[in-house]
Order: sequence, then structure tokens, then C-alpha cells
Amino acid sequence: MLDWIVWFFQSLVMAFYNIGYAITHPALWLDWTEGKAVMRFIYYGASQELFFAVLALFLTLTALGLWRNAILWGTVRVLEGIANTVGRFAAWAGLLMVLQQIVIVFIQRIFLEAQITFGLGLGFSKDISWYAEELKFYNAMIVCLCAAYTFVQGGHVRVDLIYSVVSYRTKRIIDMFGSLMFMVPAAVLTWMYSWFFLWRHLVTPKVSASDTLQRLVDGKSRAFKWNVETIGFSPNGFNAYFLFKILLVLFCAMIILQAIAFFYRSYLEMKEGEVSEGKYLDRDKLDDAEAKLAADIH
Repeated sequence: MLDWIVWFFQSLVMAFYNIGYAITHPALWLDWTEGKAVMRFIYYGASQELFFAVLALFLTLTALGLWRNAILWGTVRVLEGIANTVGRFAAWAGLLMVLQQIVIVFIQRIFLEAQITFGLGLGFSKDISWYAEELKFYNAMIVCLCAAYTFVQGGHVRVDLIYSVVSYRTKRIIDMFGSLMFMVPAAVLTWMYSWFFLWRHLVTPKVSASDTLQRLVDGKSRAFKWNVETIGFSPNGFNAYFLFKILLVLFCAMIILQAIAFFYRSYLEMKEGEVSEGKYLDRDKLDDAEAKLAADIH
């Protein structure tokens, strides 16, 4: 047990050094024209070092926030602002999905054409099945990029067993516990899987979570080359499925950031009392009474 504690604090202290070294030597992991830099980026993207670096930043920010509430409120506003901005933008994919489906029906059933061409000067022509399968990508955008936004807006269904009958302070404690013990671990585990799932379809040789840094940098980097996945499920279907894997990584990142924001908000609302409930919360205004009722129920 003592050895584990010593290892934990040593890793936490080393995290500050690793953060500084990464910032002062960006070419080692951002120069993607060089195979070793890409392999370092892949390794550290789901590594123990990254976990402790994020933990170190979180603990530092929390310590500063305990000193001055304004620091945490600023963090909450920034993180919730990111979720709202990205979510509101991605939500337009729903409209685009509907309009594209209408175009597909008209072109295929009324004009009896097998291809659709878009463009001004430079035409973009694909088979109708390509556009039909692309609708899945719009749906994935809504799911992955709007999840954190929906959370900020209070749109997710809450399974309430005791929450509604406990005191205000207890609710905030439950929220704090849930954000760190449920949201973060689930998002981190999904990130660890999706990170290597993404890169296995972008580069060769194939990479995996079991690869050591030395094996990636000194071994696989010698045969490195970009190999972006362009295979579709059907002969003429949508062939950019690597975009789905990028969305999965973005989904995990945004959920982790929102969990941190929710933890800080819950702590601040508990500390400042009921007067601060919903402070700086940017929620959409629903003019439809039935839609507002449905949102309140959730």
C-alpha cells in the first residue's frame, strides 16, 4: 500500500515536469511529417502520463478555486460555453440531415438519377447510396457533439430514486460524487478504447494499447506511413468512416470537460447556497410551453 502511495505522488510530481517539457518541445509530438512524433502523440494520447498531467492540472485549478471562487466560476463558464457552442452548431446537422434526405428522395424517385452532383465550378459527384449512408454521420455528430450540450441544458433523463426528496446541500454532494465517480471513469475508459481504435485506421503499422513507447518510437516509426481508412460498407457507399472514430474521441473529451465543469458548479452552489443555483447558466429559452414542460420533467 505504501509503495502504491509513493508511486502515485511521484507520478503526480512528474506530471508537472512532463507538462512543461511537452510545452517547450512541441516538435517532438506535433511535427506530424515525422514518424517518431506521430508515434509519441499516439502513445501519450492514452497514457498514464497524460492521466496524471490532467489530474495535476485539475488539482491545481481546484486549489486555486478554493482560494478564490471567481476562478472556478470562470472555469465553469468557459467549459459550459464550449459545450453550448459546439452543441448548438452540431445541432444544425439535424436540419441538414432532413434536407439531404428530401433531396435523395426527389433525385432517386422522381428524376430517376443514380448520382448527385454539388458544386460551383468544381463539381462533387457521388452515388446516391453515398449520400444516403452519409446521413449516419450527421446522426453521429448530433449524438457525440451534443451530449455535453444536452447535459448543460438539463435535457438528459435522470433516474431519480432519492434525489428529489433530499436537501439542497445533499443534492449538490450527490452531483459532485456522480460527476467524478461515474461521468469521468466512464468517459476515460471509452477514451482509452476509442483512441487506439481511431489510430489503427489512420496509420500503419497498426498500433495498440499494449505497445510501449520504445516499441512505437524506435520500432514502428521506421515503417510509419499514413493510411487513412476509405473503405465503405457498400461499393459506392460513404467511405469516410474514420470520421466516426474522431467523433467518438471528441465525445469522450467533451464529457470529461463537462464532468469537471459540473463538479465545480455543484461545489460552488453548495458553498454559496441556494442563491447561486443556476448562476451563469446559459440555457436555451423555450417559447413552446409543452417543450418547456417536457424539459422540466427530464
